[in-house]
Amino acid sequence: MAEAAPAPTVDETPISPTDGAKSLEKHLQMRPDAQDLKNRNILLDTNAAPALQSAQLELERKQATDSLRKGLEKRPERDELIERNILPDTTAAPALQGQQRELERHMRADSLEQKIQQRPKPEELIKEGILDEDPTSPAKE
Repeated sequence: MAEAAPAPTVDETPISPTDGAKSLEKHLQMRPDAQDLKNRNILLDTNAAPALQSAQLELERKQATDSLRKGLEKRPERDELIERNILPDTTAAPALQGQQRELERHMRADSLEQKIQQRPKPEELIKEGILDEDPTSPAKE
């Protein structure tokens, strides 16, 4: 079995009152001011009595909760947002929706390009009696 380590020795020499006072004075000089503690959210920035500060904080939290609840109750449904074109009508993950829109735009551009390539020439339309004259020819006066 392993032997127990010897207990650490405690320095029991008394501190002189002047050393303690100097140390305390030094620490008090380095102490941050109240405004710094409020800025770092260590102290509450309030004028309420310390006994009432926790009740005030709880009341503020309840008011914020109530405000959020009311806002969520007034929030439009997803279907309404889709109908108003605020949300996209898609089941894709949000991370993929941008790529989905880009793909849809390219597919639409390809479809339009294909339809433009397949449309009949003005000469064919004149021959079939759909056009009276060639719109690209200079106007006759």
